[in-house]
Amino acid sequence: MKILLIEDDKELGRSLKNYFELNKIETVWLWDERNINNLLKVYDFDVIVLDLILSFSRGEDIISLIRSQGIKTLILVLTAKNSLKDKEICFQRGADDYLTKPFEPKELILRIKALSKRKRIDSIITIGDLTINTDAKTIKKGDEEIKISKTAWDLLILLIKKRRDIVDTETILNYVWSGKAVGDEIVRTYIKELRKILPPDSIQTYKGRGYRLI
Repeated sequence: MKILLIEDDKELGRSLKNYFELNKIETVWLWDERNINNLLKVYDFDVIVLDLILSFSRGEDIISLIRSQGIKTLILVLTAKNSLKDKEICFQRGADDYLTKPFEPKELILRIKALSKRKRIDSIITIGDLTINTDAKTIKKGDEEIKISKTAWDLLILLIKKRRDIVDTETILNYVWSGKAVGDEIVRTYIKELRKILPPDSIQTYKGRGYRLI
């Protein structure tokens, strides 16, 4: 799971990021919300955890901005604002959950995991004559199990999540390699690995743009 944490309190943000990652939740922490558009262009998040009281923007306006761009990523508001009116405004603008400060960290984790399940892809995916079980992390052709590398599996899951959409190379690099210093050629290497096990022409290449799973 990968989340975006938008929190300008650096002490709290750092603590939350560490806590999330101890719970195996990959976290991109944004303390200057003015950079949100750049992040949303290159990362694919499962959940956005958003404070309302920020340095340069109102969290409510960020919710509206995200939804106006057609981004459906689930949003959990984490804030000291606790009135019913504040909650109503956020839900009307497109928030999916609302937790007030102070809070129990364990409850926050439970809420994030509950939200992420709403977005989950089907556990059984069929591509041609292959059956992919995303829970068991298996790929089968008939009774035969096909093995691929962990990196190729991560890439396959991203393509399945965005099936029939073109996934640009930058999004792939950030999702699979989490911003590590690797280039486009490594994406081509793992696309090649997937093509060896998927039916012919399952992955289409769009030169200079990215790849699409059909």
